[in-house]
Amino acid sequence: MIATELVDTVSTAVAPMFHALASTPLAEPAPKGINTDGVVSFFASKIAPILLAVLGVIFIGRASRGEISKVLTSSAIAIVGLAFIAGAATLFFVGDYLIELIFE
Repeated sequence: MIATELVDTVSTAVAPMFHALASTPLAEPAPKGINTDGVVSFFASKIAPILLAVLGVIFIGRASRGEISKVLTSSAIAIVGLAFIAGAATLFFVGDYLIELIFE
């Protein structure tokens, strides 16, 4: 008699916990894709300034040794590279705009 009352009491106390555990998902849903906007913003905000700072230190070091022509050449190459990167980003947005315009 005592054992059945104990089992009855425990089962009524534990039943809501089992119900709560059964209704919660066991695993997170699978990711739907790569957050490319987050990756691009991370590189633009964290990596690019560090690389530009390293280039600046190299240019200042060369200029202090009197290698002005090498500094000017390297600076011109860096500026052309940045122009190509900006052009690629512009073409990406123009292409996206054209696709939306055509397939509306």
